[in-house]
Amino acid sequence: MTFYSIYQSPLGNITLTSDGIALTGLYFEGETDTSSIVPKALDVFCDVKTWLDGYFVGKDLPITFPIKFAVGTPFAITVWELLREIPYGKTISYKELANKVACKMGVERMSAQAVGNAVGKNPISIIVPCHRVIGSNGKLVGYRGGLDKKEYLLRLEQNIQKEVTI
Repeated sequence: MTFYSIYQSPLGNITLTSDGIALTGLYFEGETDTSSIVPKALDVFCDVKTWLDGYFVGKDLPITFPIKFAVGTPFAITVWELLREIPYGKTISYKELANKVACKMGVERMSAQAVGNAVGKNPISIIVPCHRVIGSNGKLVGYRGGLDKKEYLLRLEQNIQKEVTI
């Protein structure tokens, strides 16, 4: 069974999902349908909300709650695990990430487009920091939550103040 809870963030409502033990999803408003899942107060939701409270005031906190990729191909899960290695406040290009995926998978090359497709399907936004992946030219590209949110998150992590207009 899947459970959910809503977190009110500076970027609007965020839906958290769980299997009852681990966090399985973190979605911006409109990215997931809660009609077939059950609202429930869970310890993991409390822990995630506390983490998000700290994150949204600019703190780089360790993730101490369980995360589970309940969906995704082995390739996508490899990409998502590598996203977790991108340090707070830093960015990496899709091409650089593709090179890391290739190395991890023991192949010579990996398509940045294939990696980008997997990044775009990341079910645990912010905590699995897909917003830290940018274009090779340094431009902000490809964020399911919207480029305005991606820019906000990157500025927050780099301690650059900007009004949010969502």
